[in-house]
Amino acid sequence: MRDTVRRACAAGLVIGVLVTGLTACTGETESDGTARETDRAGAKACAKGTFTWSHVTTRDRLTGVSESERLGPGDGALQNPMRRVYTPRPSVRADGPAPSAAEILFSFGKKTGEIDSDAPTLAEAGGDTWAFTDVRLPAPELDKDRVVPHAAGEFVQYAGVKEVSADFRYTCPDGRTVSGHARNWTVDIGGLMDCEEKADSPLGREAARHSCEPAAPGRPGH
Repeated sequence: MRDTVRRACAAGLVIGVLVTGLTACTGETESDGTARETDRAGAKACAKGTFTWSHVTTRDRLTGVSESERLGPGDGALQNPMRRVYTPRPSVRADGPAPSAAEILFSFGKKTGEIDSDAPTLAEAGGDTWAFTDVRLPAPELDKDRVVPHAAGEFVQYAGVKEVSADFRYTCPDGRTVSGHARNWTVDIGGLMDCEEKADSPLGREAARHSCEPAAPGRPGH
């Protein structure tokens, strides 16, 4: 068997709790959702500005991988735990007074199709909000909903996310602009790689590089 993949959309889910974003100041989001203060922290973001997004990129990122494990037919699930190789985190940076990180991610989510809303801003979304707008959104767990092989082989279990990032420009009604960058993850991916066969996906090939034996047919370069 080749690599088998499970995908679950996670960051775009609607939740019924208001997300508290950043204060309106220059800086980058910290782990507690506050901003890194600068000497312009007293400046306020303008209201009713417009976002323009550019350089939108999407890539799959490997977040965890197990050691290889040989199973025979009908042996069931793999037992080796996955180790984390990357932790995806929402991130918002701005070079001046900008709206809250939640508002920026709301606009970004609408741009990428992760958020389906006619509201011009998160504050006007009628009390609904989305996990995608939460700067504290945790990385998905590694060892959940594991893919079970249905054949014999030398297997590697792996996990990943689909990560999106882009540059933005926020333009105030008076012409002032603030530039910045936003990043978030959107899909929780789980996969199973057979080291004895070539991988079909970039994540499978990366997992094989981490855990398959150097001479294994599924390891890139063979």
